[in-house]
Amino acid sequence: MGRRQLSRPAALAIISALLLVAAVVGVRAWVVEPVVVASDSMEPTVAAGSTVLVSRWSPASVDAGQLAVVRSPDDGRGVLKRVVAVAGQRVVVRDGVVFVDEVALDEPYVDARAVDGTFFREVLVPAGHVYVLGDNRAVSVDSRDFGPVPIEDVVGTVLWMP
Repeated sequence: MGRRQLSRPAALAIISALLLVAAVVGVRAWVVEPVVVASDSMEPTVAAGSTVLVSRWSPASVDAGQLAVVRSPDDGRGVLKRVVAVAGQRVVVRDGVVFVDEVALDEPYVDARAVDGTFFREVLVPAGHVYVLGDNRAVSVDSRDFGPVPIEDVVGTVLWMP
């Protein structure tokens, strides 16, 4: 019995399909990844169970105001937070209001009724770090708890959200 050979069009179709699968897997692993938000720490901006698209390019820098997935220092899992300050900036929370370099942030996405009158000492964000907070301050575990996040622990930034 002889070996059966694929026709040239069939072989090209199989190779094309394999390259397409490799490209999709590569894009998801290294460029853009859908991430399901597991907690309610970013509500009302992003509800628990929502899917966001995250750029996985390792950012050399991240801008204040961007939503980013960072590795939790507790367990290394990715958590979605808002970058409120970058290296060299001073952050303090007074009566539930975030001040960056002595200027109160305008945060219409934060439900002020859910924020208690907390105070957190002033922090100077060190070089190579960012300061992150969840929009749902009453339940979020963030830089108020674990301090500034090294930029290498920023997994990616949000490109799209519902």
